[in-house]
Amino acid sequence: MHIGVAGNIGSGKTTLTRMLAEHYGWIPKYEAVSYNPYLEDYYKDIPRWSYNLETYFLAQRFKDVLEIAATEGTVIQDRTLFEGVHIFVANNHDLGNLSDRDYETYMQLYSLMMSTVKYPDLLIYLRSDVPHLVSKIQKRGRDYEQSINLEYLTGLNRRYEEWIAEYPGKLLIIDADNLDFKNNPEDFAGITDKIEAELFGLFK
Repeated sequence: MHIGVAGNIGSGKTTLTRMLAEHYGWIPKYEAVSYNPYLEDYYKDIPRWSYNLETYFLAQRFKDVLEIAATEGTVIQDRTLFEGVHIFVANNHDLGNLSDRDYETYMQLYSLMMSTVKYPDLLIYLRSDVPHLVSKIQKRGRDYEQSINLEYLTGLNRRYEEWIAEYPGKLLIIDADNLDFKNNPEDFAGITDKIEAELFGLFK
C-alpha cells in the first residue's frame, strides 16, 4: 500500500511521515531535499534554476514511485510526484520563473511517466495558512529557505487548494495550524484515528 503526505513548505510533512512510519511500522520514503544539488542555487536565483531543480525532482520522484510499486508492505511518502508537477512547477510557470518552452518540455516528460503511475491508496493533506508556514520555516532555520518570499508561499498554497479540490483519489485533509502532533500525543492520536477510519474504508 502507498500512503502519500502532501502539504506546503513548512506544513510538517516530514515530521508526520516519520511519526506515522514509526507508529505503524510503515516504510518511510522521504523527499530528496538535503542532497538535491540544485536547491541552494534555486533559492538564490529561482528563474535561472527552476527547470534544473524541477526536472531533478521529477526524476527522483518517478524513481520513488517505481520503488514503491515494487515494495511489499506499506510505504508512506513525504510529498508525491503530483505535487511537484501541479503545485511547484505550475506556480513557477505562472510567476515567470519557468519559460513556456521549459514548461512544455517538462510536461512532456511528466505525461510519459503518467502511463505507469498510480495515485496513492491514501493521500494525507496537511492544510496550513501562510503565517503558520512562515513561522515553521523560520523555526527550523534552513539557510536556503530563509529567502522564500510571501508571494511564492501564497501562490503555492493557492495551487495546493486548487489541486486538492480536484484530487481524484482517496483523500484525508488535516487542518494543521492548531495542531502540535509532534509534541502533543492527543493531536497525533486524533490524526491516527482519522487515518484508520479511512484505511478501514479502503478494505470494506
